Amino acid sequence: RPLVPAGIQVEQLVQYGRHPHQGWFNQWSEEDARMVRWACERMQLGDILAQSASSLSGGQAQRVWLAMVLAQDADIILLDEPTSALDIGHQTEVMEAIHQITAEGKTVLIVIHDLATAARYCDELIAIGEGKIQAMGPAREVVTKPLIDRLYQTDVDILHAPGDGAPIIVPRRRPQAFAMQRQA
Repeated sequence: RPLVPAGIQVEQLVQYGRHPHQGWFNQWSEEDARMVRWACERMQLGDILAQSASSLSGGQAQRVWLAMVLAQDADIILLDEPTSALDIGHQTEVMEAIHQITAEGKTVLIVIHDLATAARYCDELIAIGEGKIQAMGPAREVVTKPLIDRLYQTDVDILHAPGDGAPIIVPRRRPQAFAMQRQA
């Protein structure tokens, strides 16, 4: 989790997203204020704007960082493991917020190792292994047993989630493999 300067409030942190639009002759504007308000609304931060950013839960903090990124108003957003170290409730909260960003026309590229989350929330997946692209396309085409087994040197079952049919990766037990490694 990124470090936050002591004493900084949530709204101030989101305002940092407008820094690239500032300069000697281009100081804080009504457009900057509008973009910060818009980003805070999108990430549902209204009730915590005056709160110290260092006091937030993991999910709240991620929403604040996403608001800061949104305030930049970039067409393409790059995120590295936005749900790492979050519990399942906060993971869902953050991925729903990211999904909302894409619904509003932004392109979001995410590096994520949680295959179930990627399969459920991402429109397109790119599987990378051995330094090159191994597969690319919709989750239902990319998340296959042969690919996952090969990329992760494992043995999995691929199930389909009720409702939306998103692929769910379930590792098979291999107790003999662990016992053999311990004996070696």
